[in-house]
Order: sequence, then structure tokens, then C-alpha cells
Amino acid sequence: MPESAWDPAEYERFRDERQAPFFDLLALVRSRPRMRVLDLGCGTGELTSVLHRRLEAAETLGIDRSDTMLARSAAFAAPGLRFVRRDIEDVAGAERFDLVFSNAALQWVPGHEALLAALTRDLAPGGQMAVQMPANWDHPSHSVAAEVAGEAPFRDALGGWRRPARPVLAPEEYAALLHRLGYATQHVRLQVYGHVLGSADDVVEWMRGSLLTAYRERLPAAGYEEFLARYRERLGARLGEARPYFFTYKRVLLWAERPA
Repeated sequence: MPESAWDPAEYERFRDERQAPFFDLLALVRSRPRMRVLDLGCGTGELTSVLHRRLEAAETLGIDRSDTMLARSAAFAAPGLRFVRRDIEDVAGAERFDLVFSNAALQWVPGHEALLAALTRDLAPGGQMAVQMPANWDHPSHSVAAEVAGEAPFRDALGGWRRPARPVLAPEEYAALLHRLGYATQHVRLQVYGHVLGSADDVVEWMRGSLLTAYRERLPAAGYEEFLARYRERLGARLGEARPYFFTYKRVLLWAERPA
């Protein structure tokens, strides 16, 4: 995802709700002395700092491709904790880590079989992988965006581009993949998070900070505003006028450990 599309203020509007899966994922990690940790898609660095402190890691490297997100990471830099602008795809093979951690980032990277295989090669013996990814692609919040993208004038403006229908694999596919990659122990689950929002329109605001960034980056400013207006109208008709609105959000959480 190009860096210009991300707005930290929009992303953090639902800060508490977005952080809950991070802490659930962190709870799966087995802390070891003097760990070297890689955080893929570290964003502003706030949660990377929590990760670093909770694990009492010797070294933690947070990477992200968004300059606007990383601009905030300087406030969290500390001895042993650093942040670098880098694409996730460019990390594999560079260094060895005791933990590869990623919270809500790998869904932006295609080809998960090859990606997880490459990241596995970055793990030291006994190393762990812990990943959380949104898996809500069949919810109207996501499917309506794809519908609008397929209509005029957005279809032409986007050059026919749409988000993949299912960028995240099914949980059982990740379990089988981790087995093929030789992990000795694993935990994979699909978890539904329920968020009580003020109204269905808050779902639009949620998506503006994540899913819709892909469309904002690819459309001219006026075109994106038109896209957003049509999306808001279509999604509102689909979700109704309930106040409050109960927003169900599915996520895949996986953890695995290599043999020592």
C-alpha cells in the first residue's frame, strides 16, 4: 500500500477496537530471554513499543512502508528498538529473528504461501511466527466497496483494478501450510470481534482508515469523494439505521514455533 494513502488519525479513530487483536496475538507468543524480534507493518510504532517491552526483547525492528505512519515512530524509539521504512516483501532473507510478528499487515501482501515460506527462512531454530489478519471480506463493508469499484465511472478510473476477493486464506489452509513448512507446534483460529458502534455510518469511517485507502490512492481526489459518497449510500442501505450498530469483524490469528 503506497504510503500517501495512509492517515494515522483516520486509522486510530477506532484505536481501542483495532488494538484488541494485537493483545490477543501477543498472548500467544512464548517469551524467551534476549529475543530478536521483527514487526512487519509496525505503523506508528506504538504497539511495536508494547511488544518490545512486554517481551523484554534484546532487539526489535519495526518496518513499514508508510512515511506518514513512521513519522510518529520516533516518539517510541528506544535502546534496542528501531524503525525502518521497508516493504514487507523485501525483508525476507536479510536477518535471522527469534520472532516474526505481524498485526493486521500481511493482508496487503499477495501470495501468502511464498511469503510465509520466505519469512520462515528468517527464523532462527526454535523461532516463532505470530500473525493476525482481517478476514472480513464477505461482510458488506468490504463487498460493497468491490461492487462500487466495478461500476462506472470508477471501473475505468481504476483501470479495472479491484481488491482481491479473498486476500487472506482460510484458517485450515494456514494450518496445513504451517505444517508443510515444518513448524513443530501451531495455533490457528478464526476469531469474531464484536464492536458496538454509534451507527452503521461509523463502519464507513472505520473503512476510511483501512480498506478504502486502496481506492483513495488510485483515484483522483474528486473521484475518490464520489466513490466514498456512493459507497456510503450503498452500505447504509445494506446495513440499515440501527443505533447502536453491532459490527462483527472476523480475523485470523496464527502462531507457530519452529523446532529448536
